[in-house]
Amino acid sequence: MTENAVIRCERFLPHPPAEVWTALTDPDALARWWAPGDIAPVVGHRFTLDMGNWGKQPCEVTAMEPGRLLSYRFAEGSLDTVITWRLAPEGTGTRLFLEHAGFDLDSPLGRQAYDGMGEGWPHVLARLDAVLSGE
Repeated sequence: MTENAVIRCERFLPHPPAEVWTALTDPDALARWWAPGDIAPVVGHRFTLDMGNWGKQPCEVTAMEPGRLLSYRFAEGSLDTVITWRLAPEGTGTRLFLEHAGFDLDSPLGRQAYDGMGEGWPHVLARLDAVLSGE
């Protein structure tokens, strides 16, 4: 799952890409499975994600293809990483790919975040699936 300071996860979700896209880009939906924030799928949009004990993290959308790709800088000024979501239709569902890149493994914060998020992302994706399934 992790290689060269990049965390990669993928998960099949038995939901159409449009539903998964909404879960990634709608503030109310995102808050139900990951973090509250004022996200919008618009390149250049600056927003924050409330990461609880880790505080509100500044972000900026850097790439977007409706229904297919969303990429944003995450935790600017501290972690300075990039989160990229890719959606691929698969049968009646969606294959979701996550890449979280740019961790500075030479810094204690970067190493701690890399290790913690490497363990945590699969659980976050499981919550996304549960929310989409109405659980």
